[in-house]
Amino acid sequence: MGSVLFVSPGATIPGALSLLNHATSAVATTPEAIARMDAADVLVVDGRDDLVWARAVTTTLRAARADVAIMLLVPPNGVSLLGREWGFTDFVTDTSEPAEFDARIRMLMRSATDRQVLAFGPIRVDEAAYLATLSGDPLDLTYTEFELLRYLMANPGKVLTREVLLSQVWGYDYFGGTRTVDVHIRRLRAKLGQFDWYIGTVRNVGYRFTSARKGSE
Repeated sequence: MGSVLFVSPGATIPGALSLLNHATSAVATTPEAIARMDAADVLVVDGRDDLVWARAVTTTLRAARADVAIMLLVPPNGVSLLGREWGFTDFVTDTSEPAEFDARIRMLMRSATDRQVLAFGPIRVDEAAYLATLSGDPLDLTYTEFELLRYLMANPGKVLTREVLLSQVWGYDYFGGTRTVDVHIRRLRAKLGQFDWYIGTVRNVGYRFTSARKGSE
């Protein structure tokens, strides 16, 4: 059993969905969906009566969280109008049987479980897809920058020396100096822009990934 959040202007859960053995709740607005999306395994967006509204909702939810599983509920005559740029993961028609709803929801939940995603605030790293995003937009990272960000996020709050970062990111057979860590941290911070403070400096020691804004220590 999973947690399903139904997003609909009327906030009324359709019969086929209510019959399933999932914990299903409903919200009527996009801000409500964003506020509760982290607690849901799958979001179902209602596009039965207004596809324009549904498209706006799915694209906004996708921008808010790149890895969220979104299923779009549409009428059969609306299928031909759908495009992947809408931001949904899968769709189902409102004429589908409860078993079809259940199968698609379980498939989305299974896919989400198989993927390891590190997330702090607007920064997300999808290890399976080898993708890092910032506020939903892909970050243009080199292989080493991606691995550096991934390792930092996998060890939140832990002070990591330059030597540890060299061995874990560059490998034990790397013979360059620790200065290269500082160079890559500087480049990574530049790409994080206003969120560069997530990578904190521990003076004379190394770096750590932090969820609270701090200065050098």
